[in-house]
Amino acid sequence: MSFDTLGLMPELLRAVREHGYETPTPVQAQAIPIVLSGRDLLAGAQTGTGKTAGFVLPILQLLAPNASTSTSPARHPLRCLILTPTRELAMQIEESVRTYGKYLPVRSATVFGGVNINPQVKALRAGIEILVATPGRLLDHHQQGNLNFSQLQFLVLDEADRMLDMGFIRDIKKILALLPAKRQNLMFSATFSDEIRQLTSGLLNNPASVDVAARNSAAELVEHLVHPVDRERKRALLSHIIRSQKLEQVLVFTRTKHGANRLSEQLETDGIAASAIHGNKSQPQRIKALSDFKEGKITVLVATDIAARGLDISQLPHVVNYELPQVAEDYVHRIGRTGRAGSEGMALSLVCVDETKLLKDIERLLRRPLPTQVIPGFAPDPSIKAEPILTGRGGGGGRSGGGSRGPRPGGPARPAGARRPSAPSARSGASARGK
Repeated sequence: MSFDTLGLMPELLRAVREHGYETPTPVQAQAIPIVLSGRDLLAGAQTGTGKTAGFVLPILQLLAPNASTSTSPARHPLRCLILTPTRELAMQIEESVRTYGKYLPVRSATVFGGVNINPQVKALRAGIEILVATPGRLLDHHQQGNLNFSQLQFLVLDEADRMLDMGFIRDIKKILALLPAKRQNLMFSATFSDEIRQLTSGLLNNPASVDVAARNSAAELVEHLVHPVDRERKRALLSHIIRSQKLEQVLVFTRTKHGANRLSEQLETDGIAASAIHGNKSQPQRIKALSDFKEGKITVLVATDIAARGLDISQLPHVVNYELPQVAEDYVHRIGRTGRAGSEGMALSLVCVDETKLLKDIERLLRRPLPTQVIPGFAPDPSIKAEPILTGRGGGGGRSGGGSRGPRPGGPARPAGARRPSAPSARSGASARGK
């Protein structure tokens, strides 16, 4: 099957080819005709499946008849709203809109927190057809009178599971109440909890369903490998792996912001170019770190789970779990950064004795044991006993890097493997609202 068979207009096909794509992914092949037919859509699709083009391309085609080259804001009313959980994902989706809409006079913009609101206000007042937004900043703009939803035709909820997981449910309900009742709704989610199903029943009207992968399954093109190591030797092992295997682009996950900062500094001390990306970094800092990583200016990008959600790095060869996630499903989201769009990838996990239960949880989720390889010179000391992982997931305190033994600031420790709360109070109000 080629894109030519999906009923897309020549302007879109030209942009797709110029971007280097000839054959649609499964989610694109299934979703594009459904969206073009005008039906609501419920899609089970993880990151890396090509889902963004699966909704951007047909929406651009449906907007094309009303597209205008006029500079008047009135000729560019807001017709499509795309809600995402993170700033990075919002920027990447809007970049796709610009890429695929290159030959159409359709305007787009992004709004998210953490940056000056004035340029966003200017873009909205100039008139746009497609808006990509995080929920919190979208509501801020509405309260300031910068948005008019009266001509909205399309609503897309991307990574709906993560939006609910991050505490956006109240904001989403507020936003839905502001929109016209008659519209086409598209929802994309990697997993389907009871809360997601409740949202689906109240949002979608007789939707068509697309499910391109078994839920919570790991990418088939990703090779998994566990390296047992003592907690205090993880950083030395990571440096050894990067040097000995001559790795050039590595996304590394830690559990905490503090741990991400410290690990990137330690790698720099080892002579390995690295940078950290997490919620405490300013938006310009996060953009620069991601840009430097994509351009090869740094070898290692150290990230927390929330910051990395939605990162789109083409042909990323290596993901390293410096610390295993406390929620097994997050392992799937982490390794979903590699093995994308037909490219093979490697997911390495540096596992100390403290993380035995977390590893078993992941293997139970994947329904198979992960292969293990001890690196010569880094074999774990069998006399070292397991210690509880006392740091909260995504928090700022504790001793990360395999030595996360300090008490979590602001409250008692959460047991290893425990689920985090999904309410907005689990984080600061700004981050819980996508700011």
